[in-house]
Amino acid sequence: MNMKEWKNRIITQKQRVTIPIMTHPGIEMIGTTILQAVSDGTVHYQIVQALAETYPTAAVTMMMDLSVEAEAFGAEVHFSENDVPTVCGRLLSDKESIDKLKVPELDRKRLPEYLKAAQLAAMHITDRPVLAGCIGPFSLAGRLYGMTEIMIEMLIDPISIHLLLEKCTAFLTIYCQAFKTAGTGGVIMAEPAAGMLSPELCQEFSSIYIRQVVETVQDDSFILVLHNCGNTNPLLESMQNTKAAALHLGNQCDILSALAYLNKDLLVMGNLDPVGIFKESTPDQVYQTTLDLLDKTRKYKNYILSTGCDIPPGVPKENLKSFFKAWKVYQTN
Repeated sequence: MNMKEWKNRIITQKQRVTIPIMTHPGIEMIGTTILQAVSDGTVHYQIVQALAETYPTAAVTMMMDLSVEAEAFGAEVHFSENDVPTVCGRLLSDKESIDKLKVPELDRKRLPEYLKAAQLAAMHITDRPVLAGCIGPFSLAGRLYGMTEIMIEMLIDPISIHLLLEKCTAFLTIYCQAFKTAGTGGVIMAEPAAGMLSPELCQEFSSIYIRQVVETVQDDSFILVLHNCGNTNPLLESMQNTKAAALHLGNQCDILSALAYLNKDLLVMGNLDPVGIFKESTPDQVYQTTLDLLDKTRKYKNYILSTGCDIPPGVPKENLKSFFKAWKVYQTN
């Protein structure tokens, strides 16, 4: 699929589109567990396929699992049946351990299962793009070194942290290229840890590395969507400097200010609260909040209705129905 044409069509057409980030509803839909989903590429694909058959989204999103890349580097990961995997402890602790760190091959741990899921999804879902998922370089580095520790070490020994980021970026470039080869239309790169940085530090320790990935893999057939669910308003210029084709913004962001500031040829996605709105509100509240957001963003043709982050487990089906109902009703106004 020509993603440049897909992007231009979204901006120029009258109809608004929606791309919520969600796989957990699909897990519940086919009666499997999170553990099976993150461990078996075929199950992962079946989840994505079930969601594609049920919901009229403009693209299909794959799982947002921010542990799989760190695990491939050698980090310890905790698994449970119905919770997302989490990285345990620290793999790296000093300059020497960074120096010795090797960039993993794509046959490490669960990476082949994620690539298998991407290939199956791209092969069988042909009416819209499939967007794979990966972590961003700074967030990956933080999982390997420890978030508190990396924030300190950036000031004490930035050279070592830059070396770590270079290794993370080298791996993520290869990983994204593999998703591209698998046939997906792009990747949503989640860089939430950058939300804790100042604009200057975000540029130095995150955005310049993401831009390296973008410059290598993004073209007419493949886009990079940069996701950050932190307080992104101060970071918009740095995020835009990555040259990613789209930004996906979390519910902490003032989406109207962001849309007013950002280039109009940049797709901007977001940002309904996945917990406060989708999980904890009533169907009527979801419906009205969705309509309100669509109305407020009416003049921005580059806006795509979405969640602020991955929809969590346990979201009521009626709330999802209300979200899509509001989106459909809006088209007739």
